Amino acid sequence: MTETTHLKPDAQLDLRGTPCPLNFVRTKLRLEQMQPGSLLEVWLDAGEPIEQVPDSLTMAGYNIEQITDCSDFFSLQIRCPVTVQ
Repeated sequence: MTETTHLKPDAQLDLRGTPCPLNFVRTKLRLEQMQPGSLLEVWLDAGEPIEQVPDSLTMAGYNIEQITDCSDFFSLQIRCPVTVQ
């Protein structure tokens, strides 16, 4: 039996109900305020938000550590890069 590891985030952002691309912009702004190596947990709706935000963050140089399906929303954990991109 495999147990899912839940990482402890340094900050959390609830963006359920926030449309694209505003949820990406808010996530990126929050990440820019965090210390290098910090972990941010973002809650996103199904559909366009979970389909678009992880890809956009990866293209912007952020590392997606984990995506968890929590039934009515998705939990996305993003690591701030240690070096500035």
